[in-house]
Amino acid sequence: MAIIVNLDVVLAQRKMRLTELSERVGITLANLSNLKTGKARAIRFSTLEAICEVLECQPGEILEHRPDAGDDDSPAAPQAADRG
Repeated sequence: MAIIVNLDVVLAQRKMRLTELSERVGITLANLSNLKTGKARAIRFSTLEAICEVLECQPGEILEHRPDAGDDDSPAAPQAADRG
């Protein structure tokens, strides 16, 4: 399972630089850069909320779930009953 961070896309749509977002949200540029490049392992809801407020977006516009090819963690299809 992969969580893709589309922060760069949303920033481009809003014509905003990462530096401005950092200043307006109150998060270090280094932490936002880690989030933008997908290096962050977690994000607090309060941080996500602050980013969404400044960018006037929903969390789903920033974060996207993409299952890995052949990912065994995805729910299995229902099995057909044995007709035995």
